[in-house]
Amino acid sequence: MLLAHKIALDPNNVQKTYFARAAGTARFAYNWALNQWGEQYGAWKDDNSLPKPSQMAMRRELNAVKHTEFPWMKEVTKCAPQMAIIQLGEAFKNFFAGRAKYPVFRKKGIHDRFSITNDQFAVNGKKIRIPLLGWVRMREKLRFTGKIMSATISRVADRWFVSIAVDICEIHLPAAENQGVVGVDLGVSALATLSTGEKITGPKAHTALLKRLRRLSRSLSKKCKGSANRNKAKRKLARLHARIGQLRNDALHKLTSKLAGNFKTVVVENLNVKGMMKNGKLAKSIADMGFFEFRRQLGYKTQMRAGLVMVADRWFASSKMCSSCGHKLETLSLSIRSWVCPVCGKSHDRDVNAAINLRNIAASTASSAES
Repeated sequence: MLLAHKIALDPNNVQKTYFARAAGTARFAYNWALNQWGEQYGAWKDDNSLPKPSQMAMRRELNAVKHTEFPWMKEVTKCAPQMAIIQLGEAFKNFFAGRAKYPVFRKKGIHDRFSITNDQFAVNGKKIRIPLLGWVRMREKLRFTGKIMSATISRVADRWFVSIAVDICEIHLPAAENQGVVGVDLGVSALATLSTGEKITGPKAHTALLKRLRRLSRSLSKKCKGSANRNKAKRKLARLHARIGQLRNDALHKLTSKLAGNFKTVVVENLNVKGMMKNGKLAKSIADMGFFEFRRQLGYKTQMRAGLVMVADRWFASSKMCSSCGHKLETLSLSIRSWVCPVCGKSHDRDVNAAINLRNIAASTASSAES
């Protein structure tokens, strides 16, 4: 199992300059190969006798011309351009398999990163050795033990991070506490409502910092392009965006770790987040919660603790169905947060009722499997 540990770096000014050059080299190689790939693929479609483009062919072509056309590439590790083209090959593989959109050009300030193979760097405690640079301080040690596969150094706002991928054969984590099954209803007012009745309110980081975000955005728009003040305002805005992302991730990590550690089986909804984002009134709040990231984190954390994640059908009426008698309402407006069952008279909190119905799916699945 591959796990990645993202660690903040503490580089000096020389090391920051090297990172920026290496990221720029990787970005240039990626964009150069993407342009060449498009041209060669178009020529191959017109004449199948021509060679079909591939990441291996692109790497050989770049190696043949970089010493004369791009001599500045030699100032950084050779892995920066080579790994960028390998990543482009993976992007095209996902595109042709229908798993992703057509690759787009990388932009400076957005895609500032480069990767290194495991034979080109070393980790020793709180230090990592980078080719042609030397040892760089890390803020913490690598938590995972196993075979180190690769490292990716990236910039978020004005900070540099390294993400080290480790192949772990055995995961020594205690199994989840046997608290049975829990249903989790995701929402906007509360990030998650559990079938136990507990409600977890998300940080709503974007909403909480929206006034400051708008102020910094207006300040940036008023600065003259290319000026030092504009660059300073741009860094402030980038740091705030990074802060919002960190607050959201922190809340999601705490929630998913709690669920994976306490329950053997977690039942969630298969939400159509893309469709939900078309609601102009709720799109901002939905994006602020991070539903996709919740599912991703919950998936690998339950796997590490030998747990199970069950996903309800997208059309399962968790909110409109009475968890006591099973009666299903024809309609239930989003504005109605509580309702009374017309058949059994049970009073329901909308979100708690939905979570209980999700929990009941696991019991019905188990009983049908036994029969």
